[in-house]
Amino acid sequence: MFEFTKRISFIFFIISLLSALYVNFQVSPTWVESQLSYQTYNNELGQLAYRANGQEVLITNQVPYENSPLRQSALDKQNTKPPVSQQWVYRGTIDNVVLLKADFHFGMWSLLPAFVAVALCLMTREPLVALFGGIVTGAVMLGRFDITHEVFIPNIGTASAASILILYLWLLGGLMGIWAKTGAAKAFADHMSQHYVKGPRSAKVVTWFLGLVFFQGGTMSTVLVGTTVKPIADKAGVSHEELSYVVDSTASPIASIIAFNAWPAYIQVFLFIPGVAFLATESDRIAFFFASVPFSFYAIFAVVGTLLLSLNITTFSGPLLKKANKRARETGALDGPTASPISAKELHESQVPEGYSAHRLEFVLPLVSLIVIAIGSFFTTGTPQIHWAFSGALFLSIFIALAKGMSLKHVLDGFGNGLKGVVVASVILMFALTIGVLSKQLGGGIYLVESLGEHIPFWCLPIILQLMTMVIAFSTGTSWGTYAIAFPLGLPLAWTIAQTQGLDNPELFMMVCFATILNGSVYGDQCSPISDTTILSSMTTGCDLMDHVKSQIVPATYAAILAALLWTMTVGIFT
Repeated sequence: MFEFTKRISFIFFIISLLSALYVNFQVSPTWVESQLSYQTYNNELGQLAYRANGQEVLITNQVPYENSPLRQSALDKQNTKPPVSQQWVYRGTIDNVVLLKADFHFGMWSLLPAFVAVALCLMTREPLVALFGGIVTGAVMLGRFDITHEVFIPNIGTASAASILILYLWLLGGLMGIWAKTGAAKAFADHMSQHYVKGPRSAKVVTWFLGLVFFQGGTMSTVLVGTTVKPIADKAGVSHEELSYVVDSTASPIASIIAFNAWPAYIQVFLFIPGVAFLATESDRIAFFFASVPFSFYAIFAVVGTLLLSLNITTFSGPLLKKANKRARETGALDGPTASPISAKELHESQVPEGYSAHRLEFVLPLVSLIVIAIGSFFTTGTPQIHWAFSGALFLSIFIALAKGMSLKHVLDGFGNGLKGVVVASVILMFALTIGVLSKQLGGGIYLVESLGEHIPFWCLPIILQLMTMVIAFSTGTSWGTYAIAFPLGLPLAWTIAQTQGLDNPELFMMVCFATILNGSVYGDQCSPISDTTILSSMTTGCDLMDHVKSQIVPATYAAILAALLWTMTVGIFT
């Protein structure tokens, strides 16, 4: 059976590679006008400017829209790459400016790299092989045949890639390695098991509660909760499929409900629509975000679904989670028989040197420092400084170990084992980041949005936006990247439909459409095998990646279907 699957996977990859060559040599890209609106102002010198990342950026060299080579009517006649990549243009007065960009797509072909990666993941259960196959396919489509110098180095040699390597390879890996060496995680798990956690149900409830407490969302919540609860849950006999699902399904969903984090400030940038009064200023758009929170039906159902599973109510959990629950309860096996966790065993086995006595505070104090630094930096700098937080926790763990008499050699040995334990996961994250960039460059999201028309019935739009963002996020492995694509295109479409079809409550309709984009992206990111949060949920809980993906997609889909019904009913009845 294995040999047959291997042959099928190889044939599939060869066909994909030939298709990519066909696209590169025979398919012409379709160029699409893209407009970005910023909140501009005149500074003290009377210069037009806007703010980005806290810095003032001057706007110069504006041209009339009708003279720009990036307007759609000019792009329709374009057979080659436009002469400029972006340009400030104005209509009417020179102060009424937007940033015009030219993006392209290859139609349905633009989705090929993501499709290849997901399909190979399902066929081979090897995320490294699958992601590499998707990257090669995307690189060939773009004509980048020197993959090392034209794909990997430009994408891995970036600030965001270095940030991921430092955080997940050195800081997270090092911290988990030190905890394994000192026995801190085991001591904490023993204490919790004796006093608070009495079995699998209470262990899962604690996991669910911590998911709510760490409402910053995304990778930070996933890493914090997964790292904290794994020793407790393992001791209580919770299957790794259940644990990874609870961790993953309370990360981004809760961040979109309890949105006192970086999400509103990031998303509001994409919400400006000329002429829409309730989206005119930054404060208006942030207020619109919070006003739309009650319509985040998917996020609400996802969080409720994990609570039900935590209480051992498996009615809506799907067959794979039920099977995992039964296996762990009856046999004590936390993983399936064919599971291959991407986190090394040395991170979760005690390696305490002889004569060293572990204490639960060696786990609690670094964890508290991590949380305090993360939350404190959020209120002082406007964004949680995750690297500061993990650096502080790592150095505090090392200091405590040395102060208690552990030799420097043993500390460095634990740190090294931690790095080894997350190397594979870090490479997977690098590959996931690379294929996400390639998917965006190929314009898959733009193609999906462009395929929608303005003449669809208004009550269909929420579901269409939901499905569209689910596919984009699943294909690219990022919800935030999907927001950058879908909001600037989907919300103006929603506003146009609200005006042309004469809706009585267009603002409510816009809130629902906003929520569908927000929640559809969260669903796609959560279920995607190439998403960093999916990978990290598997890594920190010790779960096989594809076991996690396949087991959580059923309850997540239940929540998405219920949310779609409620969104449709809401716009049908109240708008």
